[in-house]
Amino acid sequence: MLQTAHPPLAKAPPLPTIPSAAPILRVADLHAAYGQSEVLHGLDFQVAPGEIVAVMGRNGMGKTTLMKTLMGIVPVKAGSIRVDGAEIGGLKSHARVAKGLAYVPQGRMIFSTMTVQENIETGLTVTGTRRVPQDLYDMFPVLLEMKGRRGGNLSGGQQQQLAIARALASRPKVLLLDEPTEGIQPSIIREMGRTLKAIRDARGLSIVVSEQVLSFALDVADRVLVMENGEIVHESLRADIDEAQVARFLSV
Repeated sequence: MLQTAHPPLAKAPPLPTIPSAAPILRVADLHAAYGQSEVLHGLDFQVAPGEIVAVMGRNGMGKTTLMKTLMGIVPVKAGSIRVDGAEIGGLKSHARVAKGLAYVPQGRMIFSTMTVQENIETGLTVTGTRRVPQDLYDMFPVLLEMKGRRGGNLSGGQQQQLAIARALASRPKVLLLDEPTEGIQPSIIREMGRTLKAIRDARGLSIVVSEQVLSFALDVADRVLVMENGEIVHESLRADIDEAQVARFLSV
């Protein structure tokens, strides 16, 4: 618990683990609830430009609620969400996309009856363009090969690539990924890790990924946050992480 003498932002992570660059995403004292039941209890964290942050925790600890709150699917009860300095906590989801957030939900949620190309085109609405950028197909060559195929006919790994490409079509500053490895075979998980780092390097965007698979988080993340019961209970830079300690948080 905070002492009353300290302001709310005293909960921010200690200086050695905070990126030195001005944050592209800043979350301060964030509370969210389902009805009368509060699920997020005053979260404080920030993400630097070009940084990949993994949010870890067991099922039911608040990871998906955090993602949905950042995107406006779950309303903010109290606190602040800023993207590139602009407060977005009161905006509708589509307006948050226009401000630079993109979201790949758990389970991917692609349009199964639409073609691959049509799926990606749905992400272009905030850009004012209609043509799928070639660099998206360069990142995901399999989608170019299958651009006329219906999304529902793709494998789980291919659908995940499609969902990420659709999110990237909006030219976001911050990409939110909710449990992207769920239901995907290990070899594809490794490839996804390489792809995410390549996207970060090519576009300079920041990525926040919620995850339970520790090996994947350690492979892609610059920094790891651990959630428990709607609070951030641990934070570490990748280089300093105590894998055994984080694994204990994740064990049932």
